[in-house]
Amino acid sequence: MTALSGWENFYVIVGSSAGALIGLQFVAMSLIAELPAARSSAQAGAAFATPTIIHFSVVLFLSAALSAPWRTTGSVAVLWGLVGLSGLVYDMIVFRRMRLQTAYQAEFEDWLFHAVLPFVAYGILALSAFAALSHVSGALFGVAGAVLLLLFIGIHNTWDAVTYHVFVMRQKQ
Repeated sequence: MTALSGWENFYVIVGSSAGALIGLQFVAMSLIAELPAARSSAQAGAAFATPTIIHFSVVLFLSAALSAPWRTTGSVAVLWGLVGLSGLVYDMIVFRRMRLQTAYQAEFEDWLFHAVLPFVAYGILALSAFAALSHVSGALFGVAGAVLLLLFIGIHNTWDAVTYHVFVMRQKQ
């Protein structure tokens, strides 16, 4: 398919980055696990750490899916649309978990990078699926933007978690 053929290098680079960052996230969480944990840490992990792995995994999945030799854009648009809708539902669950967890008082930046921006990224994915019906080229740029946004959100959230645990939690102990 000609519409996706120009995107192969983009998704190879982005997918490889997501795969490497998933590994880095596991290493970071392993190091953080060495620190004594409070009882409420599991709630915070579900609200802050797990979504980061999900975002990286979505980037990796979409990179692989969009690199596959699809015959029509309609088929892959349905796929990325379902991913976008699923991400919107998941982001609402994350929002709820953030409100209910008691281990950490979320600040504006946390709400922005853990709830608002992922919601925007998944919304762009869902809307791009509909846009693909009439504007394939523009829809593919929407998907690329959403994928990059999720990648950068994951990078930010991983760095934020590591620095919080190293500079704040370790100091308390």
